Amino acid sequence: MVLALMVSLLAGLATSIGGALVLNEKTLQRNFLAVALAFAAGAMIIISLIQIIPLGISYMSEITSERNSMLIVWLSFFAGIALVMVIDRVLPDVLNPNEMEGRERSLTVGDTHSTQKLMRSGMLVALVLGLHNFPEGMATFFTTYQDATVGITLAVAIAIHNVPEGIAVAAPVYAATGSKRKAFWWATFSGMTEPLGGLFAAAVVSWVVPAEFFGIFYGTVAGMMVFLALDELLPGAWRYQTDKHQTIYGMLGGMAIMALSFILFAKG
Repeated sequence: MVLALMVSLLAGLATSIGGALVLNEKTLQRNFLAVALAFAAGAMIIISLIQIIPLGISYMSEITSERNSMLIVWLSFFAGIALVMVIDRVLPDVLNPNEMEGRERSLTVGDTHSTQKLMRSGMLVALVLGLHNFPEGMATFFTTYQDATVGITLAVAIAIHNVPEGIAVAAPVYAATGSKRKAFWWATFSGMTEPLGGLFAAAVVSWVVPAEFFGIFYGTVAGMMVFLALDELLPGAWRYQTDKHQTIYGMLGGMAIMALSFILFAKG
């Protein structure tokens, strides 16, 4: 059980690596920020559609037909989109002015609205990725608990795709605030729900979690991630790009890296 918890913790800490990668002066250059945001968007979209949705359908298929499973998960997907829209409305447009201190001039002097948008993006992405990482932590724990070799392999795959997730959180927060500490800890926070998921799994290891819970949960989280990628990250990338191809190249790069991780860690 201790090994399973440690594996969940280490997989979650990979978001800190992503956060650390962006903490240099190049991060606040418009072209780097555009590519980083687009990269994160591409990674989030492909994770949601290629990994999370099929996983949700797989869980639902344990209790109902494939057609009903797809219906429930896709309804959950659009419910997740609606949920983020509500959160976006509730989250105030005007953030603490102290959060904006220290931003670099490379983001355009006095562009307060842009820094507010960046900070909102970072906060929303951290929230949604935190939700996404919680069941991943549970999955890592249960898998490692049953088979350490398979569990560690799964954790490595999760850690690889947690790195760009850390970038997705840290890049906008650092660009908005100029604070390396805040950017790093927001990225770390988004990954720490993974060991929390492991702890939850350890607490209920003898209790069978209903399959429909995971089906609906994964569908909802996938919808939230896709909406954030399309509504927050990609528009941010377009705002800061200095070349018309930077956003599309960054997005395709994020998709390619995640596709490679899927292939490398596929069974068989």
